[in-house]
Amino acid sequence: MGGSKENRYTPGLEHWSLAVKNGKALEKEWRSEIPIPRGGPHRACVTANNRLYVIGGQEGDFMAKPGSPIYKCSRRNEKWSVTGKLPYRVKTTLVGFWNGWLYFTSGQRDRGPDNPAPRKVIGQMWRTKLHL
Repeated sequence: MGGSKENRYTPGLEHWSLAVKNGKALEKEWRSEIPIPRGGPHRACVTANNRLYVIGGQEGDFMAKPGSPIYKCSRRNEKWSVTGKLPYRVKTTLVGFWNGWLYFTSGQRDRGPDNPAPRKVIGQMWRTKLHL
């Protein structure tokens, strides 16, 4: 899901899917899907209620995404949209969906909007109710 090109700076926008049921692949080849609006590595991805969410991450080789948007893609061949924002810029966060809530834990902050250098690693957990 996204990532960077070989030079580690150019964002990758690619996104693929493979149908799976009961832990078994239903297709023999990966299917190319609608590209992510803004590519980059170190994102969290989670599915909830038949929707795919791409959260946070970074752009370029080290910069946390401005505003750390939460992108949503509802169905194949539909457009991506921004469904929310994290409370601050963060990369490599872990995300899970349970009982209607998105849970976020860990990750790494940057030093600020004018200094994208890595700062502290987060040891907190927070959650938000997912309104679909």
